[in-house]
Amino acid sequence: MSKAKSIHKELSSKEQEDLLKILKARFKKNKERHKGLDWAKVEIRLAAAPEKLWSLNEMEASGGEPDVVALDKKTGQFIFYDCSEETPKGRRSLCYDREALEERKEHKPKNSAIDLAAAMGIELLTEEQYRELQKLGEFDLKTSSWVQTPSTIRKLGGALFCDRRYDTVFLYHNGASSYYAVRGFRGLLKA
Repeated sequence: MSKAKSIHKELSSKEQEDLLKILKARFKKNKERHKGLDWAKVEIRLAAAPEKLWSLNEMEASGGEPDVVALDKKTGQFIFYDCSEETPKGRRSLCYDREALEERKEHKPKNSAIDLAAAMGIELLTEEQYRELQKLGEFDLKTSSWVQTPSTIRKLGGALFCDRRYDTVFLYHNGASSYYAVRGFRGLLKA
């Protein structure tokens, strides 16, 4: 997950095989997340895209538990979201972006959500995507996740995050340079 690791974006055959087993088991266990989708088609698509498998492995290694949630009908790509119960443990305590990280004079976090997502080859969820995820289960009952922030808000120093409390999905704002042990980000990958 470090920048140095992102240089080599290919898994060994064994790593690919192991990851595909994990993804297949999760796919079978959580059928309600991907009604009408066929694992065989997903696996064929992933086998042809080693860089996507690498990104999915980064999602898995950081605690994201990625799963297929949809098929993009325009592009034919499968859409994966982080489906871990709470925001991924390996992606917490991050400010929003590089600019926010550089603004901090002391007690800087190790990274930013935007930079780490880019290094992993994924994107942060939008508010709309986050709300779609919440229709598939109950996520972030104790944690929160940065979401893509409109440039108008970001230019003013803010950033957006979401969580689920009281059986309701909430959208909040905070200074982009803030970071908390319970706030991370959820990613999206199209393959």
